[in-house]
Amino acid sequence: MEDIREVADAVRPALLVALEQLEPAERLAFVLHDLFAVPFDAIAPLMRRSPATVRLLAARARRQMRGTRASADPAVVDALLAAARNGDYAGLLAVLDPDVVLRADAVPRGDVGGLVRGAGDVAEVLLDRAGSAVPALVDGRPGAVSGPPREVFDITVIGRRVHAVEILADPEILDALDLEFSERERR
Repeated sequence: MEDIREVADAVRPALLVALEQLEPAERLAFVLHDLFAVPFDAIAPLMRRSPATVRLLAARARRQMRGTRASADPAVVDALLAAARNGDYAGLLAVLDPDVVLRADAVPRGDVGGLVRGAGDVAEVLLDRAGSAVPALVDGRPGAVSGPPREVFDITVIGRRVHAVEILADPEILDALDLEFSERERR
């Protein structure tokens, strides 16, 4: 029992340092939702933000806490976008994890909403929605932007596979994102 206390005492400063690295809004969303199980709908009024924005802030915090913020391989994102642009269903399946999850925060075109699971179904959505997307850094991570209507694809890559895609279209969320385009995409 004493060893567990010693380990817990040793971990405490590291946890505090990691939490301090988060932006205040990210830290609040993460701690309330992930540590205290407060629903996003209940956190949103406290933060004066939409539930979708609070969910995005908590997701960002989770990525930073896991240390995966800059780990996405841009080549995987480029392969995903090329397959979507070329209508290459098999190419999409090659880069999507079989258990990939796609979430859409707002539905400007009314064709998909909420949650889509599995490589086949996610590939169908990406063929429809990501064909005109261009690579961009989304909060410092490889992702994509398309439009109009403007949509941001926040893509989570682990290893050489896409494990999650979040389609962000809510104007409040889009305003909170830091988007960077390469020189070739600005032309």
